[in-house]
Amino acid sequence: MSRPRFAVGIDLGTTHSALAAAPLSRPTIQLLRVPQFVAPGEVSERELLPSFLYLAIPGEMNTGELNLPWGATPQITGELARRLGAKAPDRLVASAKSWICHGGVNRRAKILPWGSNDDDPHVSPYEAQVAYLSHLERAWRHKYPAAPLSEQDVVVTVPASFDEGARSLTAEAALEAGLGEVRLLEEPQAALYDYLGTHAEPEQAAQLRTLLAAAKLILVVDIGGGTTDLTLLRVLSELDDQGQPRVERIAVGGHLMLGGDNMDAALALYALEKAGLGRPEDATVWAGLVQSARDTKERLLSDGAPTDAVISYQGRGSRLTGSTKSLVVTREEALAVLLDGFFPKTDPADVAVRGVRAGLTTLGLPYTSDTAVPRHLATFLRRHAAAAIEAGATLVDGLPKPDLLLLNGGVFKAPAAVERLQEVLGRWYRNEQVQLLKHVSLDTSVARGAARFALARRGIGTLISGGTARAYYVGIEHAGRPCALCLAPKNAAEGTRHVVDGRVLELRLNEPVSFPLFAYSGDRLDAPGTLLAANSEGAELESLPALQTLLRAKSSPSGNVRPGSAGGSNTVRVTLESSIDQSGALQLSLVTVALPPTRWKLDFVLRGTSLARPVAPASAPAADARRGEPATATGPTHPKLPECRQRIKSAFASYDDSQVKSLRNQLEAVLGPRGEWSGETCRGIFDACMNEQAQRGHGEAHELNWLRLCSWTLRPGFGVVGDEERLTALWNLRSVGTVL
Repeated sequence: MSRPRFAVGIDLGTTHSALAAAPLSRPTIQLLRVPQFVAPGEVSERELLPSFLYLAIPGEMNTGELNLPWGATPQITGELARRLGAKAPDRLVASAKSWICHGGVNRRAKILPWGSNDDDPHVSPYEAQVAYLSHLERAWRHKYPAAPLSEQDVVVTVPASFDEGARSLTAEAALEAGLGEVRLLEEPQAALYDYLGTHAEPEQAAQLRTLLAAAKLILVVDIGGGTTDLTLLRVLSELDDQGQPRVERIAVGGHLMLGGDNMDAALALYALEKAGLGRPEDATVWAGLVQSARDTKERLLSDGAPTDAVISYQGRGSRLTGSTKSLVVTREEALAVLLDGFFPKTDPADVAVRGVRAGLTTLGLPYTSDTAVPRHLATFLRRHAAAAIEAGATLVDGLPKPDLLLLNGGVFKAPAAVERLQEVLGRWYRNEQVQLLKHVSLDTSVARGAARFALARRGIGTLISGGTARAYYVGIEHAGRPCALCLAPKNAAEGTRHVVDGRVLELRLNEPVSFPLFAYSGDRLDAPGTLLAANSEGAELESLPALQTLLRAKSSPSGNVRPGSAGGSNTVRVTLESSIDQSGALQLSLVTVALPPTRWKLDFVLRGTSLARPVAPASAPAADARRGEPATATGPTHPKLPECRQRIKSAFASYDDSQVKSLRNQLEAVLGPRGEWSGETCRGIFDACMNEQAQRGHGEAHELNWLRLCSWTLRPGFGVVGDEERLTALWNLRSVGTVL
C-alpha cells in the first residue's frame, strides 16, 4: 500500500452524510462536492449526501436515468431518493443509522423500509450504510482516481453513545464499501476538533489560547437526526505542541435515542390533532407523514422561512388527488412544538425519565419516553459532578457549570432552539450565562472535524485526549451470585492491553456459552480485575450485546482440559485479556492457564432477534474454536469475506451460467482451500447465499449451484452461533420448493 496523501473525514449521519479532506502536504480542509441525482436523469454536485435510499421497482426508472459520472448505478441514494420517497414512503429507507444502534433487531436482516409489504423490496440497516459509504467512495474515486480511499487516512464518525456492536458494524460497512480499515471518532469530539482547528489560524490562535486558558469545563450538546450526544471535556493547564491548552474528554452521555426524527414525528402528530385526525395505524402511511413533516420542519426553521407550510397525508394505495389531505402548520406552531416539547423551561433539579415512548414505536425504533433535552442534560451533569469538580469546575446548587458551550446538529439551525437552551442554562446558573462557541457549519463541522482529527494524529493541530469513555465488565458467577468483572478501565488508551491474571475462571466446553458484557460511563475508576455485584446499588452498569460462542474440547496431553460430567461437558481454566482497537471497540480473549497456552479471540454477536419477516440471519462474528487448535482455525472470519460476498451477489445477479458454475472455485481462489476455512467464514458465505435466494430463478444453473453452496457452507456442523436460526430459515424454504 502506498503512503496516504489525504486525511479524510466522513460524517455518516442519520439525515445526511458528508466528506471532508485535506492533502497531507498542504493541510487545508475542503469538502467533497458529491455528485448525486436530484431528478431522474439530472445530476448535481452538493456538499451533503442525504442519507436516504430509494428502492425502485423494476421498470420504474429508465436505464438512461441512472447514470452518474462514474457509470450506471443500481441504487438511488441522496437527494432524489428523498424526493421520490416522499411520494412512495414504502420504498424509502431512512434513519438507517438509528437502526444500526438498535440491538433489538437483526441489523443485517432485510427489514427496511420498516412496515412495508413483504412483497416490496427491502434492505438491511447494514446494507443501507454500505450504500451511503459506497456512494461517497465512488464520488471520491471519480475525483481522485490515483488516490483510493482505502489507501488514505480515513476517519468515520459515530455517536459517542454507540455500543460495541454498532461500532463494529460501522467499521465493517466502511470496509465493504471500499474504504479499507478506518478509525472511528465520536461526533461531539469531531465538532470540537473543527472549532479548535478553525480558530487555530495565526490571526485567531492568541484569542483561542486566552479563551481556553480561562475555562475549566467544555460542554458539547450534539442533537442529530437520531440521537442526542452529551460530552464533557476539561481544559488542562499544560500546553500542547501548538502552544494551546490541552483538552481531555472526561465523560459522555448514555445512549439517548432522541433527535430530529422525534421532532418530525411530534410535528406530524400535532398536525393530525389540529386537523381532527387520528394517528394512522398503517406503518407505511405514518412513515410517509413523518417524512413530509421532516420537509416541512426544515422549511419552517430555515433562514427566510415562510409563515406556514403544508404536511401531506396520503393513505396507502391512494391514487386520486382528493384522497390526499393537506395539513397546514404555521412557523409559530412549529416553533412551539419544538421548544415546548423538546426544550421546556425546566428547573435544575428536574431529572429525565427513561423508557420507550409508545406513541412513536410505530416506526419500530425504541425512542426515549422523555423528550425534554434539558432534563437529560441536567441528569448528565449531575452524574458527572465528581469529574467536573476534579477538573476545577464550580457547582451551582449541586450542578456543575460549564464554562464553554458548543452546540452541534441540524436542530440548532433554528436560532430559537439555541436561544431557548441558553435561557434554560441561565435559569440553572442564577442568570450567569455559559459562553457559546460560535460554530462554523452545523451541516459539515463533523466531517471537517474528523479530517482535523486525522491531521492531529500526525502532529498537525491539537489532539484531544481521554481514551475510552467507558469501563467494560464481563458477567461471571462468583460465590453463587452474579458479578461483573472489570476487563478494561475507563480512559483506556487505544492499543493498550489489560491482563486480568488475578482471576482464574472455569470455562465450560462442548456447550454454547454466553459472556454477558456491561459498560460503565460514570466517574468511578475501577482497575482491571475489580469485582462488583452486578445488581449492587451504584453499579450503574449498562448491558451490551453478549459474546456468545461454542468452544469444543479435544483430548490433549497438555492437561488443559478437565473431564466433565457424563454428558460430555468439560471445563478449562482460563484468564481474560482485553484491548481497545483503533475504532475504540473492545477486544476480548480467553487464554488457558496450562501450558502451552491456547488463546481464543471473541467477537461481538451483531445479531438481534428480528422483529420483521423470517429472513436468513447474517454472519455473526463469534469464535468457534476447538481445544488444541489455533484460534484462527475456526474463529474469526476471513478478512476477504466482504469481497466474496460481492462476488456471490454479482454472480447470482447475472444471467451468465458460467458465473455461478465457477463460483466455488472463485471463492477458494480468494479464501484458500475449503478445508482451511473457519466456521464463521463458512457461515458468512452461507448467509451471503441466503441474501441472494431470490435470484435462484435466473436459471437451472443458478438454482443448482445455490443449493450446493448452501450445503457446502453449512458443513461441518460445529454449532456456530446462529446455526439454529440458519437451519430454520433454510427449512422454511421447503414449503416454497424449487423455483424452477
